[in-house]
Amino acid sequence: MASITMLENNPDAMISPEVLVPKLGEQLVNMGLLTSDQLQQALRYQHQSQKSGVTLLLGQAIMEMGFLDRATLDRAVTEQIVRLRAALEDANHNLEMRVQQRTLELEEALRRLSEYNLLKANFVANVSHELRTPLTHIRGYLDLLYTESLGDINPDQKKALGVSLQASLRLQSLIDDLIFFSQVSRGQMIVDICPVNLGKLAENILGPLKTRAEAHQLTMQVNIEPNMPYVQADEEKISWVITQLLDNAVKFTEPGGLITLKINRDPGAINLINISVTDTGIGISQDKIKDIFEPFHQLDGSATRRYGGTGLGLTLALQIIEAHGSVISVKSELHVGTTISFPLLIKEV
Repeated sequence: MASITMLENNPDAMISPEVLVPKLGEQLVNMGLLTSDQLQQALRYQHQSQKSGVTLLLGQAIMEMGFLDRATLDRAVTEQIVRLRAALEDANHNLEMRVQQRTLELEEALRRLSEYNLLKANFVANVSHELRTPLTHIRGYLDLLYTESLGDINPDQKKALGVSLQASLRLQSLIDDLIFFSQVSRGQMIVDICPVNLGKLAENILGPLKTRAEAHQLTMQVNIEPNMPYVQADEEKISWVITQLLDNAVKFTEPGGLITLKINRDPGAINLINISVTDTGIGISQDKIKDIFEPFHQLDGSATRRYGGTGLGLTLALQIIEAHGSVISVKSELHVGTTISFPLLIKEV
């Protein structure tokens, strides 16, 4: 608007009603106070004055040409200001109504999403429990057959039963993850904080993991700083997290690779112990790192994907670590490897 620009360029100029009203000429014509011809004459007069270096408002030009007096002009401008104010109030009211309506729509969408997530969690829990019951019977009979409690078996049969047992254990692990996920989704995860010796915890879980790493032709190194203090944690759940991280490292590292579990004091904070798992595996591109914590997400989602799993491990690990008041950090490079770490608070003496 020319009038507003003039004010910005000359803030000391006297503010008159005309300055606040856009398209004054059109308004005066619409009100019948000015003819179109008179308006054009006033505009030409204003333009000529400006070319001569004299700044002249349209209202001044109209008065100088004798088309309107000051009182009539001010009344017209004031009426226009009142109309503009009313229009602005209506617009604000309509905007407030739209915002309220949109807020209600978003709240309803959030409520429906929460209901959907709860239904999903309940469905997963129910299905998982139903799967667990027959699997318990299958594993029980496989154990009896494998240990020859039901009669002698030949070596080939024993080997086949061993493979079946391993598969049933893997299925059991997947079902347990689903049940755990459903509990977390329904806010039923309870963290039992107590003093935990991380060195002893690691010793208790490393045996099977090292065996699995060797079976995949991988080297697993353990670097645990001696004489570390206890940390405040849920021992069972932190054991699960470290197992999950090491299990993922084995899964995504090619034969001949290296996996390292490191537990040491955090050099940046005297009251923290840092746990990290590093591998020389396939790595993750930077734009995909956030995706690995999404439930049921696989970086390779094709029907022929190479790596198995439900895609829940890191989702649950993140939930557990956050329940401890901590955070997970991921550093990765494609075809180089990945490091996943998190700190735990030292137990105060």
